[in-house]
Formats: sequence, structure tokens, C-alpha cells
Amino acid sequence: MLEDFSPGLFIMQAIILIILVLLLGKYAWKPILAALSEREEGIANALDAAAKAKAEMALLQESNKAAAQEARAERDAIIKEAREIKEKMLVDAAATAQEKADKIIASAQEAIQAEKKAALADIKSQVADLSVAIAEKVTRKELSEKEAQFALIDKMLADANI
Repeated sequence: MLEDFSPGLFIMQAIILIILVLLLGKYAWKPILAALSEREEGIANALDAAAKAKAEMALLQESNKAAAQEARAERDAIIKEAREIKEKMLVDAAATAQEKADKIIASAQEAIQAEKKAALADIKSQVADLSVAIAEKVTRKELSEKEAQFALIDKMLADANI
């Protein structure tokens, strides 16, 4: 193999290799290295953005938890207030109903008393009329005996239908 060695060919190949390395270094290696560096930078930026997004998601989750707790507290407060209002309305309605019932009872008692007074006045009037009629009949008839007077009074009372 050494016999086939040609120094001119070796030098030409060495020069071509050096020119090829220089051309590759100038036109290929720099753009390839720049593209690799740019890609590396893009991946690093994407990883940073993902970490930031993860941190933001954690903050949002905490914020959502706080908002949910606040909403629950507000809901509980509203429900409690609604129950208090309901209880107050029930108490007020019961008080109003009791007042109306008391007024109706008082009105009925007054009406009963008025009817009672009217009935008593009517009875007194009838008794007075009966008394006058009995006295009139007794005075018209002359009776000498007390027993005859009592019998007459009893008969007239029976006829009067009291």
C-alpha cells in the first residue's frame, strides 16, 4: 500500500480537504451551529414558559379555591338570612293572625252581648205587657178569694205561652 502512495495526489487531496473544511466552516458549520443554538434557546424558552404556566395554574387554582370558599360563605350567609327572614315572617304572620282572631272574638262577644241585651229588653217588655194584661184582667173581675186569684193568674200564665 505504501507503494501506491503518491505525494502529489496526497497534497492535492490535503488541499481539497482543507478547502472543504474551510468552506464547510464558513458556510455550513456556522449556520448549523446557529440553528442548533437557536433551537436550544427555543426549547429553553418553551420550558421556562411551561414552568411559568404551571406556576400561574397553581395560582389560579388557589384563587379558584379561595373564590369557591368565599362563594360558599356567601351562600351560607344568604341561606341563614333567608331562614331568619322566614322565621320573622312566620312570627309576624302568627301575631297578625292572633290579633285578627282576638278582634273577631271581641266583635263576636260584643254582638252576643248586644243580642243578649236586646233579648232581655224584649223579655222585659213581654213580661211588662203580661203583667199589665194580668193586672187588667184581675182588676176587671172582682175576686174575693186569694185562691181564686192565684188560679186565675196561673191560668193566664199558661195561656200566655212564655
